[in-house]
Amino acid sequence: MPIPAPVLVPPFNIIRLSHVELTVADLAESRRFYADILGLQITEESSERISFRGLEERGHHCLVLNRAPDPAAMAVGFRTFAEADLDRLQDHFSQRNRAATWVERPHQGRTLATSDVHGMPIEFHHRMDRLEAIHQKYDLYRGVRPLRIDHFNAFSPNVDESVAFYSDLGFRVTEYTEDEDTGALWAAWMHRKGTVHDIAFTNGAGPRMHHLAFWVPTPMAIIDLLDLMASTGHVTKVERGPGRHGISNALFLYVTDPDGHRIEFYCSDYQTLDPDHEPIRWDLKDPQRQTLWGAPAPRSWFEHGTRFVGVEPRDPDLTAQPIIAADR
Repeated sequence: MPIPAPVLVPPFNIIRLSHVELTVADLAESRRFYADILGLQITEESSERISFRGLEERGHHCLVLNRAPDPAAMAVGFRTFAEADLDRLQDHFSQRNRAATWVERPHQGRTLATSDVHGMPIEFHHRMDRLEAIHQKYDLYRGVRPLRIDHFNAFSPNVDESVAFYSDLGFRVTEYTEDEDTGALWAAWMHRKGTVHDIAFTNGAGPRMHHLAFWVPTPMAIIDLLDLMASTGHVTKVERGPGRHGISNALFLYVTDPDGHRIEFYCSDYQTLDPDHEPIRWDLKDPQRQTLWGAPAPRSWFEHGTRFVGVEPRDPDLTAQPIIAADR
C-alpha cells in the first residue's frame, strides 16, 4: 500500500514528542533504576508520583511514573508550537467525530486528551513549567547521561491505519518496512522534529507500548550502561544490543525497567528537515533492516509490550513475521 502523502502545512503545528506517563508497582525501585542507574533528573516526587527530565531538557518532565498495582502506559504527550494550535486540534478531532476533552495535568497548561485510530491515549499541550538549564552542570551527569526523550514506539494492529491517522496530523514517514506479499506496512517511522522519528509503529497485538527512547551523547554512554546494568544486578534486563539499526542508522541498546517497560538508549541517527525527504523502503525479509550489525532481535522483541490503561489490544491484521533470533 502506498505511503500517504504528508500534510506538509496542517492547520496546527505539533513540534515534537513531549513526554510519556507510565504506572509502576514499586515506585522506590523505579526511582533507583531511572535516577541512580539511568541518570534521569528528578524534578518532583511524592509517595505516589515521580517526574523526570533529561539533562538538556528545560520542560518540567519527559517521563512521569505513577504508583499503581498493574504496570501500564497511561498516555503519550506531544507539544504544540502555539496555544492556538490546541483549539485547532480540537476542531480537527471534532470534525472527525473523535472525542477530545480538556484535562488537568500537573505542571502543564491547557491539555487536550484524545485517542488515536486504535485507541492509544494521546495528549497535546503547549505550555509546561520551565526549569533552569542544567546541561553544563556536569556534576549531575551519571548513569547513561540521557539528554532528552527522543521517540516512542507502539505496537499497532494495522500500521497502514496508524500511518494514515498521524499523516493527517502532519507527521511524515522517514522509513518503512513493507511486506512483499501483501504490500501492507509492517512498521513505519514518523517525525515532526526533524530526526528519524518522534513516533513509530510496529505490527503486533495493539495498541501497546513497544518502547520509549532517550537520546544519549555518545556510543560510550551505551557501553557505560551495560557495565552499570551488570554491576547493579540488572544484567538480565538487557534485552537487545548493543548494535546499529539498519533503519535510522542509530546505535542502540534496549533494556527493561523493574516493571518490564522497554527503554531504548539511542544515538547517531540522521536529520530529516527537508519537506521533500523521500521515505526509505525496507523489505521485511531483509535482515539488515532491524540490525545492520549485532545480534538479531529476540522473540520477546516481537511479543512483549506494555498495555495502555483501559485499552484492550487486538490481534494484528498482518501475520507476516521478520527474522527472530534463537529463543531465550
